Amino acid sequence: MSEAGWLRADGEGTVIAVRVTPRASADGVDGVVRMGDGAEWLAVRVRAVPDKGAANVAVAATVAKALGIAKSGARIVAGTTSRQKRLYVDCPPDAVLSAFGGR
Repeated sequence: MSEAGWLRADGEGTVIAVRVTPRASADGVDGVVRMGDGAEWLAVRVRAVPDKGAANVAVAATVAKALGIAKSGARIVAGTTSRQKRLYVDCPPDAVLSAFGGR
């Protein structure tokens, strides 16, 4: 079971619920946001446009950089055509919580 609604342990890594804002002025991770329905997501913004997977690649790279892991250590596992995605990272949940200030 996870320590926060926006992440869960998955083997050696973590699956993170991510809400993406494409076409932003800069790439970055804005922290955890709570939506009107109570769901929590890690807000990530990327400059890339959502065309031919460019935004997905940018999301994975932005989160990997923020966690200090290799780009290959982050990949989209669900939601490739949606703003709301699931991202697997090769990083334990406690390290993700520490990096992004989870609850």
